[in-house]
Amino acid sequence: MSFTIEEMKPSDWPQVAAIYLAGIKTGLATFQRDVPSWEKWDRDHFDTCRFVARSGDTILGWAALTPASDRCAYAGVAEVSVYVSAAAKGQGVGTSLLTALVQQSEENSIWTLQAGIIKENAASRELHKKCGFREIGMRERIGQMPDGQWHDVVLMERRSKLVGGPLLCGKERVL
Repeated sequence: MSFTIEEMKPSDWPQVAAIYLAGIKTGLATFQRDVPSWEKWDRDHFDTCRFVARSGDTILGWAALTPASDRCAYAGVAEVSVYVSAAAKGQGVGTSLLTALVQQSEENSIWTLQAGIIKENAASRELHKKCGFREIGMRERIGQMPDGQWHDVVLMERRSKLVGGPLLCGKERVL
């Protein structure tokens, strides 16, 4: 399968939202119950570090970052989202998206990427490990699905070897 990794555009939202909804329906991708509007999603995510995998006019997957906190001390920490359509799984789409996300995050002074992955989502955990993330812990029975089932969440992070260290309210700290 041939595809390119490109910056996400607002016009990509209908296909991105459909992939997101399919992920929600698996019960393993997120505790989110509904796909937000474009406006809410756009507000909640960084303006950079938004990608789609595109094959012709078809979006195969997407990846983006949200701030981990609004406190300035955490300005270089972001939460990762990666979603791949069912038809594109196992084709390298997730790896390409996450690799692009890591590269652009470092170009934007983000030194830590974190992910909270539902324990049973082995494919996502392996994807993150492949891209340099490590498991740092697990939160037991932290999230409940609409059907009442509780799930553990594995915490994963990737620390940049290129970005020097935390920003303190806009000023780089020398370590």
